[in-house]
Amino acid sequence: MTSRNEELFARAQKHIPGGVNSPVRAFRSVGGTPLFFQKGAGSQVQDADGKWYTDYVGSWGPMILGHAHPEVIAAVQAAVVDGLSFGAPTEKEVEIADLLCAMVPSLDMVRLVSSGTEATMSAIRLARGFTGRDILVKFEGCYHGHADHLLVKAGSGLLTFGNPSSGGVPAGTAETTMVLTYNDPQGLAEAFKAHGDKIAAVIVEPVVGNMNLIAPTPEFLKAMRDLTAQYGAVLIFDEVMTGFRVGLKSAQGLFGITPDLSTFGKVVGGGMPMGAFGGRREIMEKIAPLGPVYQAGTLSGNPIATAAGLATLKLIQAPGFHETLTAKTKALCDGLVAAAQKHGVAFSAQNVGGMFGLYFAERCPGTYDEVLACDKDAFNRFFHAMIDAGHYFAPSAFEAGFVSAAHSDVEIAATVAAADAWFATQR
Repeated sequence: MTSRNEELFARAQKHIPGGVNSPVRAFRSVGGTPLFFQKGAGSQVQDADGKWYTDYVGSWGPMILGHAHPEVIAAVQAAVVDGLSFGAPTEKEVEIADLLCAMVPSLDMVRLVSSGTEATMSAIRLARGFTGRDILVKFEGCYHGHADHLLVKAGSGLLTFGNPSSGGVPAGTAETTMVLTYNDPQGLAEAFKAHGDKIAAVIVEPVVGNMNLIAPTPEFLKAMRDLTAQYGAVLIFDEVMTGFRVGLKSAQGLFGITPDLSTFGKVVGGGMPMGAFGGRREIMEKIAPLGPVYQAGTLSGNPIATAAGLATLKLIQAPGFHETLTAKTKALCDGLVAAAQKHGVAFSAQNVGGMFGLYFAERCPGTYDEVLACDKDAFNRFFHAMIDAGHYFAPSAFEAGFVSAAHSDVEIAATVAAADAWFATQR
């Protein structure tokens, strides 16, 4: 009997490329039919067949409070009745800008956009306009959205420029992007020594979430801050994923590093499409209409998105919120590792705040190459076993996972128990 998920996927492929509107949703990495969700409540999501799952994706991070939080829903409902969009300023835009600048000390000014990709694209353009330089430094395995100059894979050598990693990206565009190794301060130092007067910006996920979760070393973070300051380049923290997820002041607050510009998405919109970028006043004042760097968006600061974002950002400021979230996420990771070790399965896990990474390897990776060396086939088997047991993890071995405030200790224990049962079959 064909499931409703299968029926919808077959139908979707007729008019939607690949049947999905974002590639990882297609389950190409893990195989099988993608789940079509129709409802979420707290830590749970329900698919088109009516089956409920404990959700460790959380819309890829935004649902830090869980799905359909009543106060967020109420804020959205109250905003909807006044109109969906105006293309003109609203008071909520001012309110959320004030709140963001109060919560993140590095933000003197902020601009709202409609997505994380838009935020990073705009921040990079701004950094180039501010410095008058062209070269962007990024790190292999970090994802900053699908703008042309970001879809670049590493060149053939340490100091070579990148090559397009997507069709439709001109080689000339890719040649202004230098791709280096994450967690390699020496490589970054050599890049600045060779090209420092041409480097406009360094952009980084301070905790990587797009090649699974990779934590930064203190030396790497310090080198980025010191070298960009020394050579007059702009340090951009891409906190689209980590923003307000790993701590109340985001990753920069957690690690004590002050970037020049920061980008946000996910949590900042409370589940609605919204992003933001901001930073030092002297840089932000280069944005139109104050300066020559153009950026615009018809739906920027949408009143429904700002309502959801404001409600979410206020709720996560409750005393002990992030400490509790971190403890829950660590309990999941520790439980899974203990279960795997009991059965002799090569497996490791780690978390930073409410983000986590699972790896079929003896130890947690620290670089892109180490991530690639993990046992992807084992992850795929684990993924489908957990789906069958009612636990939804990211459908890729190269994506971080997320725990919400709505996850209970009982639910986390049930997930660990299901994993334990599967690990026992892998001896």
